[in-house]
Amino acid sequence: MNISTSVLDQLLKKLPDLRPQIYFKSSLTALSHAMEDQVLAGSSPCLVIASFQQERFYRQEAQRYRRIARLTSQVYVLSAPETSFTSGSGDYERVAFAPADHLRHEWHLVVVGSHHSACLICSEKRELDVQADRLPIAMDQNRRFEGVWTFDNHVSCQAANILLDRVLSYRPELADKVARARAEFLAGTGERVSKAHADPFAQRLITYLQAGQYKLSKAYRAIVAQSRREHLVNLITAAIRQSLNPEQIFSVAAQELGQTMQVDRCLIYLCRVHEPYTTIQHEFLQAPHLNSCVGSVWPLEKNPLFQAIAHQYETIAIENVNDFTAVDLRSLEQLIETYDIAGWMMVPIIHQEKLMGIIELMTVQPMDWSSDDLKMVEAIAAQLGIALIQADAYANLEALNQQLEALEQTRSNLIAITGHELRTPLSTIQVCLESLATEPDMPQELQQVMLSTALNDAERLRKLVQDFLTLSQLESGRVEWHLEPLSLQECIELALSSVHIHQNSQTLPDIQVSIPRTLPFVQADGEWLVEVLSKLLDNACKFTEPSGTVQIKTYLCDNHKSVQVTVADTGRGIDPDQLEAVFDRFHQEEGALRRTTGGTGLGLAICFQVISKLNGKIWATSEGHGKGSQFHFTIPAATEINI
Repeated sequence: MNISTSVLDQLLKKLPDLRPQIYFKSSLTALSHAMEDQVLAGSSPCLVIASFQQERFYRQEAQRYRRIARLTSQVYVLSAPETSFTSGSGDYERVAFAPADHLRHEWHLVVVGSHHSACLICSEKRELDVQADRLPIAMDQNRRFEGVWTFDNHVSCQAANILLDRVLSYRPELADKVARARAEFLAGTGERVSKAHADPFAQRLITYLQAGQYKLSKAYRAIVAQSRREHLVNLITAAIRQSLNPEQIFSVAAQELGQTMQVDRCLIYLCRVHEPYTTIQHEFLQAPHLNSCVGSVWPLEKNPLFQAIAHQYETIAIENVNDFTAVDLRSLEQLIETYDIAGWMMVPIIHQEKLMGIIELMTVQPMDWSSDDLKMVEAIAAQLGIALIQADAYANLEALNQQLEALEQTRSNLIAITGHELRTPLSTIQVCLESLATEPDMPQELQQVMLSTALNDAERLRKLVQDFLTLSQLESGRVEWHLEPLSLQECIELALSSVHIHQNSQTLPDIQVSIPRTLPFVQADGEWLVEVLSKLLDNACKFTEPSGTVQIKTYLCDNHKSVQVTVADTGRGIDPDQLEAVFDRFHQEEGALRRTTGGTGLGLAICFQVISKLNGKIWATSEGHGKGSQFHFTIPAATEINI
C-alpha cells in the first residue's frame, strides 16, 4: 500500500486557519526530545504517536520509546523499514509503512494526555538549496521542513486521528486498540479547547535554534563561494606556473574569469598611472554578436573611472551606468554605447602599491555585483600582480644570476653542515658494529647496549636525511601545495597521535589542548600543517620533564581573518637573544643539547618554511632558561565568522 497524501496537507485541510512555518532538522530534534521528555516526566497515561522517516532514525530513539511504553500502553511508532524494522506488537505498536508512502518525507510526533497535549506535524521540503555553482547543501542539520508545532489540544487531537487512520491502513488488526485510544483521549475533539499554549521560553528557544541554522546555512554558502574562488584562483595559478609570459597568462585569465563570472565581456590589460591610453589584447566575449574590443585603443588619461582607480587603488563596481553618479561618465558615453555597457566593474592589478594593470567586467544588462564577486575578481587581480612581478624577475637576467649564485652558496653551506652532522652518528654506528664483530665473547648485556646505541644513531641519521630532503624541497619550491579548508582540531589530534607513536608515552609531559568551539576552519595543506604541529609538539616534549606541562592553545586574530596556534611548555626555555636564530638550519643553543635530545636541528627551519608558504607567521617567545618556551604561528582562516 502506497499513500501519497501528506499528513500535513490533511491537517491543513481540516484546519485551514493553521499557518505552517519552516523548521530546520536541528529545531525539530530539540522539539521532539522536549515533547518526549515531558511524557517521561509525567505520571498519567497518554497517547503517543511518532513517525520516523527511516529506520535508522528510529533506532536512535528506540530506547526512549521503550521507557515511554512503561508509562502508557497507547504508543505507536511508524517507520520506513530498512533492515530489521517490521510491523508488530511489543513494548509498543510498530507500524512499517511502504517505502513509497509520503510518510517517508514527513516528521510527526503527537502527544495527547489528560493534562497536556502537543503535536509536531512536518513535511520535508524536497527542493534543494542550490548555490551559485549548483552545489547542494550537504549538512544534514540544514534539512528544512514545513509544518506545525503547537500545544493546542484541538489541533493535536485532529493530528492524532489522521495518524491513527494511517496506522489502521497498515495494521487493521489494531482496530479495537485504536478505538480505545480514541475513546479515552480523543472523544469530543470538536468541543474540547486547548489546555495549554506554547511557553514563551520555548518559542524563544526555537527562534534561537532557527536563527543558528540560518547562520550555518549562510556560512555554508560562504564556503561554497570561497571554493568557487579557490577553483578559479587555482586555474590562474596553474597558468602562472606553466608560463612566465604575461600575454599567455592574461589570455587564460580573461577566458576563465569571464566564464566563471558569467559576464558578457572581460578585459585584462597592462597599464601605468600616467599612460594616456592602452591597446586591448585580451578579451572574453560571451556572445559573438557583441562588438570586440581586441585591437581597440582604450582611453586612460580621459577616462574618469581609470583616473579614480589610479588615485585610490580601489575597485569600482557599477550596477547600472545610467544611475551611477559618483563619477561623471559623460566623456565615456560613446564607449558605453559602442560596447553596449550597462553593468561595469574595474579592478586594479596592484603589487607593492604599484598599479600594473586593470581587470574590467562588463554586462549588457544592469548587474548587482555581490561582495563575493568583488572578492573573487580581487583575488585574481592579486594573482596576476604576482605573475607580473615574476615575469619581470625572470626577464632580469642579472638579478636571476645573483639569485642562482646565492642558491649555490646556500647549497654548499648545507652540504658542509650536513657532512658534519652525518659524521657523528656514523662514527658511533661504526664503533658499535666493529666492537660486536671483533669481540664475540662480549657479554650479552653489553651487546644489547651496543645494538641499542647503533639503532638509535641510525634512527637519528634517518631523521636527519629525511629532514634535509624535506627542507630542500621546501626551499627549492618543488612542493605542490593543496590548500583546502581544514579542521584545526583534527590536525592537532593527528599530530598528538604521531608524538605518542614516536615517543615513549610514559616519559611524555602532561599535554593540554584548548580549542574554542567557534574556531573556524583554516586554509592550509593538511599534511604539512600536521607536520608543523608534530615537530613543535616533539620539541616541546623533548625539552620538558615528564612532570612538566605542554599546552596547545588556539585563538582568533587579525579581525577573525587568521587563527593563531601556541605550543607552550614548562621546559628549559630559550635565551631571549636566540629567539630569532632558533628557526635557522641546524641551530641549537649548545652542542650538547642536540646530542642529549637526538635532534637534527632542522625541525624548526622546516616549520618556518611551511608556515611561510601557507601565508602565515611563526615566532618564538621565552623568558629565558628554566622558564619554558612558547612557539606561535598563524594560519589564514578559511571563512570569517560572526562572534
